[in-house]
Amino acid sequence: MSIIQSQPWEMRLLVSAREALQSQYLINHVQADSKALDRAYDKCDEITYENSRTFFMASSLLPYEKRRGARALYAFCRITDDIVDEPDSSLEYRQQNLNHWRAEIMAECPPEDALVCLAWADTQAKFNIPRGYATQLIDGCERDIAQTRYETFADLAEYSYGVASTVGLMAMHIVGFSGEEALPYALRLGVALQMTNILRDVAEDWRSDRVYLPKEELEQFGLSEADIERGVVTDNWRKFMSFQIERTRRLYKQSLPGIAMLQSDGRFAIAAAAELYQAILTDIENHDYDVFTRRASIGKFGKIRRLPGIWWRSRHN
Repeated sequence: MSIIQSQPWEMRLLVSAREALQSQYLINHVQADSKALDRAYDKCDEITYENSRTFFMASSLLPYEKRRGARALYAFCRITDDIVDEPDSSLEYRQQNLNHWRAEIMAECPPEDALVCLAWADTQAKFNIPRGYATQLIDGCERDIAQTRYETFADLAEYSYGVASTVGLMAMHIVGFSGEEALPYALRLGVALQMTNILRDVAEDWRSDRVYLPKEELEQFGLSEADIERGVVTDNWRKFMSFQIERTRRLYKQSLPGIAMLQSDGRFAIAAAAELYQAILTDIENHDYDVFTRRASIGKFGKIRRLPGIWWRSRHN
């Protein structure tokens, strides 16, 4: 029996994933010389390294062409996210910037000086990535311009699909996958990754007047936004965070069968990204659920020492 059918929010998101899978993709490769493309992909490497050492390390485990594609995907997502999160700017200004970026990044033949757009257009064409996923990602990030609160977990899962599951679904095309049966696993992994971000970044989001924790569940544990503002770890907070982490770990676990549906040369990289991110949850637990005074992380050594085990599991699970 497919686990995906047990959760209504998953079923709704799976419909979105299937619709995007059937959307248009670029038929022709970008008309640019190899040096221009190399400069474009080098820029994406820089953006990835500067902003996410975890993704940079995980993508390093991919073959050359797939590695370049994965980092072009990351750069596209990073810039989109930065536009909607630009500090000290009006909602109108961010919306205008996002509209301009949407037109640039979705262009089929971007100019050679638009480096990230050039690399991303080439990646879309090379790996037959449906353009519907990129549209869904931009739409998901656009919600951050005006929406700062979420009532239920189902609402939050829908947001997480837009900003994270779509990334996994596009990455799946770069890595290579067996067929449509892989979609639910990528969907779940995206929600798990985004929930990890949310649990790690509670204090940072609060400073930006954003609360991604479901209001309904905060209230179930006797919590409110006043508790987030105080930033004190209480028994109620511990129970709430334990509940959130348990569900997020369950999503990670239920996404694992999808690794076997990927092409063999990409399984290690995706498994590494998933397990290294999941380790952040353990770090939160090890520090008594304090996400107010510190930002959970596992460090470079923590990542490296986990890789042999991740490699073995990616080959034998």
